[in-house]
Amino acid sequence: MGVAVGLILIAFGAILTWGVTVSANGLNVDAIGVILMVVGLLVLLLDLFWWHTWEWGAVGPRRRRTYVRETVQQPAQPVQPVQPAAPAPRHRVVVEDEVDAPPAGPPP
Repeated sequence: MGVAVGLILIAFGAILTWGVTVSANGLNVDAIGVILMVVGLLVLLLDLFWWHTWEWGAVGPRRRRTYVRETVQQPAQPVQPVQPAAPAPRHRVVVEDEVDAPPAGPPP
């Protein structure tokens, strides 16, 4: 995004410096154009420098370290075929209670 802003500032500064021929009282359009071009160039350079330091680091290119730990290889076990689990059998239990007493009446 900084590159785009820098290029836009440089373009506006160039238009004001070389493209606008209007003179205003107390306002130097050429000076404003030059200032915009310088600021745009600074934004562009700072953005490129920031990306350079982010990618390469402060001193040089980043190095990735890979640590390899040696492991003792176990002999390969033969693969046992997996049998699908049979569904558990369903059991239905019916409990019947015999009651010799008459049904209860209305509450008191």
